[in-house]
Amino acid sequence: MRIVVVGATGNVGTAVLRRLAEARLRGDGRAGAGLAGTDAGLEVVGVARRLPDARVAPYDVASWHAVDVGGRSAVDELVRVFQGADAVVHLAWALQPTHDIPAQYRTNVTGTDNVLEAVARAGVPQVVVASSVGAYRGVDVDGKRTPVDESWPATGIPTATYAIHKAANEAAMDAFESEHPSVVVTRLRPGLIFQRGAAAEIRGIFLGPFVPMSIVRWIRWAVLPLPLPFVFQAVHADDVADAYWRAIDRRAGGPFNIAAAPVLNPPRLARAFGMLGAVRVPLWLICGIVTLTWRLRLQATDAGWVDIAAGVPIMRTDRARTELGWEPRHTAEEALRELVAGFADGANVPASGPLRG
Repeated sequence: MRIVVVGATGNVGTAVLRRLAEARLRGDGRAGAGLAGTDAGLEVVGVARRLPDARVAPYDVASWHAVDVGGRSAVDELVRVFQGADAVVHLAWALQPTHDIPAQYRTNVTGTDNVLEAVARAGVPQVVVASSVGAYRGVDVDGKRTPVDESWPATGIPTATYAIHKAANEAAMDAFESEHPSVVVTRLRPGLIFQRGAAAEIRGIFLGPFVPMSIVRWIRWAVLPLPLPFVFQAVHADDVADAYWRAIDRRAGGPFNIAAAPVLNPPRLARAFGMLGAVRVPLWLICGIVTLTWRLRLQATDAGWVDIAAGVPIMRTDRARTELGWEPRHTAEEALRELVAGFADGANVPASGPLRG
């Protein structure tokens, strides 16, 4: 069995490699109904723009190819890598630079289109793509947030670049499924994904270089100012990786919501950061502060992320539990606390370009 992981050095990619290493060691899936049950061997191929130190686990589980998925020659390069693959997992994504949307589009939208075209040309039977809760249409923040299943429209939140690009990917997958019915197309739509080793990357993406990770040690006696609508879901990276493996092992197609309980709200966020509590502030005030500091390049997060945090729906995860047999081993609060501990300790992954920070 040959699995190619595109974007294999990031937060999720690193966790997926850990899960595949475990599958190789333990022979997971051989008793199941999926393709993994038909082959005792498991070959893992990693694709990244910046190659990791392949001497270090989990990157040593894979052979490696350097490909820029948004590049002009990407399709031809990817076709060569994808030849003979049983499944392609597409995780490559650019959250930065938020001040250069065309650069993000090149990786996020053009890059996904290139991966799908290469999958078709190489005759790969399954492609598993990283979508997100951010792909979903936003909800009325003043209304009741009834949990939604995978049928909720994946048209994004129009004020957030991340959501716009995820919605474009969803539309591209719709077209791809129609044009290539023989290919199993799987979409995982997780909540926010946390793990200790991602602390440096997440700090750089959302806070920028001027805010030290050790800030979490300074705010113990503070309160967390957040709008009431800040209600969202999270999941540990290792639990997301397990969902990817199960989708491949069972060759399960379609969309799957992936999230752990409980839903994170301002009081739970404050507890995870070890703060005294949360205080309610107007959403417009947070948006204004974030926009001003972003435009001054004091921090790296634009206000679109505020709109996502305040407007994404709450997802039901019944389908993943029923069809994949998936259950998270970590609660959402445990995953967030692990990340916060990583902030405090300056955790990173030196062998990985993205996770090095």
